[in-house]
Amino acid sequence: MLAASLTRNAGQPLAGQLAARFAERIRNRLLAPGARLPSVRECARQYGVSPHTVVAAYDQLQGQGLVDVRRQSGFFVRDWAAAQSARKPVHAAHPAKSGGHTVAADASSLIRGMFYRPSAKPQPGMGVLPPDWMETPFLPAALRRIAGGPLLQELSLQYGDPAGDAVLRRSLAQRLADIDVPAAPERILTTVGATHALDVVSRTLLRAGDAVLVEEPGWAIEFARLESMGMRILPVPRHADGPDLDVIERYCRAGTDLRPKLLFSVSVLHNPTGYSLSPGSAHRLLQLAARYDFHIVEDDTYNHLAHERATRLCALDGLRRTIYVGGFAKMLAPNWRIGFLAAGEALFPRLLETKLLATLTTPALFERALAVCIDQGQLRRHAERVRDRLDAARTRSVRLALAAGCRLVSEPAGLFGWVDTGVETDALAQRLLDEDYLIAPGALFYARRPPTTFMRINFATSQDAAFWKTFARVRGESIKKPGAAPDME
Repeated sequence: MLAASLTRNAGQPLAGQLAARFAERIRNRLLAPGARLPSVRECARQYGVSPHTVVAAYDQLQGQGLVDVRRQSGFFVRDWAAAQSARKPVHAAHPAKSGGHTVAADASSLIRGMFYRPSAKPQPGMGVLPPDWMETPFLPAALRRIAGGPLLQELSLQYGDPAGDAVLRRSLAQRLADIDVPAAPERILTTVGATHALDVVSRTLLRAGDAVLVEEPGWAIEFARLESMGMRILPVPRHADGPDLDVIERYCRAGTDLRPKLLFSVSVLHNPTGYSLSPGSAHRLLQLAARYDFHIVEDDTYNHLAHERATRLCALDGLRRTIYVGGFAKMLAPNWRIGFLAAGEALFPRLLETKLLATLTTPALFERALAVCIDQGQLRRHAERVRDRLDAARTRSVRLALAAGCRLVSEPAGLFGWVDTGVETDALAQRLLDEDYLIAPGALFYARRPPTTFMRINFATSQDAAFWKTFARVRGESIKKPGAAPDME
């Protein structure tokens, strides 16, 4: 990252410094395709330069092919995908809304939070626990145990079971039984992380042009993944007790073009709101799935942070219309990329075929080491310690957020908080990058990236009082509110 302020005697004109700053963010996908740059007047105020300097900087960005100018609207990051392909992702209109300009969610902006750190400061926009929270002695010990004996050769010199390591699948079956999900080992498929599991399901059950229900706000990566496959995304508002069932039913009744094939849902500790499904909503949702013949993919990524008695669709349904997806990246060994899915007898052979075509199998060495950690209770005890630590972090982060002028949109729970900042968070995110802080603006969690004052915070990485002091200062400055008239000057 460049220094927070422009330097007048740096040997490079101010316009070049400013252009370089924006160019770096665009190339690193920290400014999403379709994102609007600050107006000339606003940018000049932010960086303490003249409007002529900003115009010159924007001209350089346009000359580099990084931005487009729209008459009476402003300067926008160029959408390379749209420019290089005549075919654009298909969106379905919300049943209660229509019209308006839409911009596809750019998941790379959020993914960068996992790989790109503007500084060593704690980053509130991160999507995972801090590395030191996940450090354990038992994980490397389990790997050494497996690699130090004859199992190393056995697990390394052949492809192994296409469904995944048999020992791990038995361990996973027992874990699922603990939360009342009836999945025998032969109905469990290991994958390269939970995201791969979601992709296996999508490629098995969907074809380009199919309509898919996705909770909103929701996971930006899921929006982008489905769009890249050519699906029609049907956003469903997510409430405290579950997805909006009336909206789902309206979609189902709207006609064959919008008849959904699949619903992706996070029942427990939903990202970004922290909501968990209620039993009543779960029963009604399963009734809708049966009546209108669609499947439900239950993404239980945050199951290690949740109570075992939390309501899960797969436990109520018995894997008839539901598919269970889980993983370990949020709690343990993100780079081991171990995920899994559980499905009923009718669907499982098709899901296995999709995995075979994509990856043949998955690394049994790491899977077996994970099985050791599960069977010996080490993972369970580690999860308990993380939950206790997260409870304390959540209390501190909420107190700091409220003191900085934010409002909690949902009851704090799990890893993430959904807060209202009172100012447009796309613009706020760019201002905070100048201070070396990466946040997750709320627009990333909506399929069409509408302007919003919401942002998601990671409770584990939002305990830093210095961040909230900087946040309050930047927030207090004049940042345009959503819906303000476009300003070219």
